[in-house]
This record gives sequence, structure tokens and C-alpha cells, in this order.
Amino acid sequence: MEWIEAKIYTTTAGVEPVTGRLLQMGVNGFAIQDSADFEEFLDQTTPNWDYVDESLMSLKDAETSVTLYLPHTIQGMETLEEVRREMAVLKSIDSEDAFGRLEISLENLNEEDWATAWKKYYHALRIGKRIMVCPSWETCESNPDDIVLTLDPGMAFGTGTHNTTSLCMELLEKYACEGKTMLDVGCGSGILAITAALLGCHDIQGVDIDETAVKVARENAAMNNVSEKIQFHQGDLGEKITGCYDVICANIVADVIIRLLPDIPRFLKPDGVFICSGIIDDRKEDVLCALREHKLEQLEIKEAGGWVAIANKFA
Repeated sequence: MEWIEAKIYTTTAGVEPVTGRLLQMGVNGFAIQDSADFEEFLDQTTPNWDYVDESLMSLKDAETSVTLYLPHTIQGMETLEEVRREMAVLKSIDSEDAFGRLEISLENLNEEDWATAWKKYYHALRIGKRIMVCPSWETCESNPDDIVLTLDPGMAFGTGTHNTTSLCMELLEKYACEGKTMLDVGCGSGILAITAALLGCHDIQGVDIDETAVKVARENAAMNNVSEKIQFHQGDLGEKITGCYDVICANIVADVIIRLLPDIPRFLKPDGVFICSGIIDDRKEDVLCALREHKLEQLEIKEAGGWVAIANKFA
């Protein structure tokens, strides 16, 4: 199997928040190179050793990094885009720049080849009862009553192949019906907002901190002829979005969902539905506990492949 090596550049202070977010995404294997650790080692070692290899000496000046290895498959690429998104979110809340640049370098995959790399793995798939997701470069065979969503993910999270996205779409198929309004928090490729539009929702708002994701989402909305139903915004939820919605989707990670909960009453209609996903099963109970603390009761819980999505309403 081919592997993608992704290195996240950070600081000693950033190692814990970076690895914490990776663990939330189900990424359990990574290597940490912390310059502070090497400097401490060298301070303790050099007085007692006659010689320390020059390559080891150079590590004390190396930038701290966290390296992870992902399979060169559609699932690995989805995970990498989720990592990109989470690092952008982490950067946005690092007001003191304590966590470093949080940029990602790749081995075995050139940035300029990223968009076309999807075509090797990404093919049409059915989600739920009648949602078909079709890559823009393929022709899909669909049933007369199917909803066909054409997508080009580019460098944005959300193709439908990841369980976090497909579980959300299954819940949207049930709760995002004709005439409802919808808010997509962390919109990525726009797949959830566009699904809602094709299901009959209107006045749809999508927000993402990643400028590239918003650009891709707008292009995908235009490709599906639903641009007039959706507005995508780059930035923070509290600064960019107003109003109340029938359906809110947040396909992010457990800790971000928990931090988002105090804002839900501000944006969700009293009889609305809040769908949250991107939750690894180890964090399921943490999220459920936080939902109940904020007076949200569960309508439905869906699980697949170690991931959890939850539909909620006000108690």
C-alpha cells in the first residue's frame, strides 16, 4: 500500500492541542519531533560524552513537528482534508500564536497533483435511500426518484465516502425536508448544504474558516444549480451568521461540537433539529452528556465504522 506522509509544523506548546485533535479524528499513530526535548537531551548528555553525532546536534534547531502516515486511498485523503480543516480551526483560536504556523507538508503527494489524485479513488456512491453522490468527471446511473449530487471535492473535506459525512447525509434525508432552512457549520466541500438544497431546503447558510473550502463549496453549489439557495461564508460562525434555522449540521469533532453547544439556542428554531457528526465512538458519551446539559435530547443516533452522528431537538 502507498502511504502519504504528512508533517504538521508546530511548537512545544502546540504538540498537545495538535495531537489531541488528531486523536479526536481517530488518528492514533503519529511521531513527535520536539526541539525542546532534543535540547534537554543534549544539555544532559554532552557534558558526559566525548562526541555527539552532528545530525543529532542539528535536531535542537529543528522546527517542532507532528508526523502522521495515511493510506493513499480515498479514506486517507478524506482524513488529510479533515486534518487540514482542524489545523485551520486551531490556528484561528490561537490568538497568541503559541502553537506555531500549523502548516502541513506532504511527502509522496505533490500539492499540485492533489485535485486530480481524487479521480483515482473517488467514484459514484449511494447514501441513504435516494441520495446519489457523483464525481463531476463520471456519469452516474440513477433511479427516477434519486437526488443526484455532483461533486468535485478539490482540496476540501467532504465527499460522502467518510462515515462522518455519509451519516450526516442519512440524517439530512430524514430531517431536511421541503421548505426548511438549514445552517452548515464547517461546510467543507459544501456537500451537506447542497444535499439540503436538493432535498428542498432554502435559505441555506454554510460557514467554514478555510478560504479554499468556501471557494470549492461555491463551485459545487453552482455545479448543482443551487447557488440561489445557498450562501457560503468564510470565517467564524458568530461573526458571519445571523437568524434561526430549522436544521443545523455540524460535521466537525467532539470538542468543537461541545464548544459550539452554547450557541445552538441562538441559531436553532425551537422545533428545529441539530445534527452533529465527526464524533469518534470513544467520545460519544462525552458529547451526549454535553448535549443533555444544554437541554438537547436525542431523536436518533447513527453509528458506522467507529463514528457517531446524532440528531437532536430541544427538550
